[in-house]
Amino acid sequence: MKICSLLPSATEIVFALGLGDSLVAVTHECNYPPAAATRLRVTSTPIHPGMSSQEIDDLVMASVAAGESLYQIDLGALARLEPDLILTQQLCEVCAISEGEVRRALKTLPSQPKILNLEPRSLAGILENIIDVGNATGKQSAAAELVRGLEGRIESVRARAAGLARPRVFCMEWADPPFCGGHWMKELVDIAGGRDDLSRLHQPSTRVEWSSIIEFAPEVVVLTCCGFDVPRAMQEVKILESRAGFHELSAVRAGRVYVAHAMAYFSRPGPRIVDSLEILAHLIHPDVFPDPAFVDAFATADLVRQSQPA
Repeated sequence: MKICSLLPSATEIVFALGLGDSLVAVTHECNYPPAAATRLRVTSTPIHPGMSSQEIDDLVMASVAAGESLYQIDLGALARLEPDLILTQQLCEVCAISEGEVRRALKTLPSQPKILNLEPRSLAGILENIIDVGNATGKQSAAAELVRGLEGRIESVRARAAGLARPRVFCMEWADPPFCGGHWMKELVDIAGGRDDLSRLHQPSTRVEWSSIIEFAPEVVVLTCCGFDVPRAMQEVKILESRAGFHELSAVRAGRVYVAHAMAYFSRPGPRIVDSLEILAHLIHPDVFPDPAFVDAFATADLVRQSQPA
């Protein structure tokens, strides 16, 4: 079987199930595990690292308004590869190429591969997607074993966080303009022993007014900016520091503002979403949950002016 993954999280699932040798094509964003970088990249986007978060948001809004895709597919490469299975998504047209766009593009190909749409909105949905990929590739046993292991880690965090005080946590998916977490993020915070009243359970993230953030007065802030690694997310801290009331937030005064490698963890609904849960648990309750020590997973925000804890 020849597999084409048009979703970074799907690429991670494929490798986790031992199907790396069957993977013939990936997206320009597929970078984990390292072997993914050796596969042919068949997508591209006008978004580039030098753009500011506001410029990226403007481009996204303009593309959505025009009904245009942010991603392009190399149909010539797909025609040559003739994949048997294409893994795609319909969850977010901003994060990756959509299933509808894929189906329209594939009408021009001589072969008609099977398309598996992965569209998780919850932690359970992510685990179900692993099972779905296993079923589609004949790796049912490997998928079931992987999910059992992930479920065990989830329940371990849930049990240890039960009964702990629940600080106010704000997971910020975008900084300029501010967006709350969506889909599985509220669930992760809850299991990890916090509460994020600004996020939307099992629904897309949405813009949040700065006044609402000030009113919520988070005790922990985690920048989980979609598509950003730690150094890139650290640049967003300067934007937050320019906003009225930021330095008076409890999280800032206590030195509990963090930036996360969301590109690798929180934004990718694959096996490492459980790593994300363990990272959150440590950030929310560091006295109970030791540092999971995932490489470059997060860092404390480098604030220009930081008051002493209240």
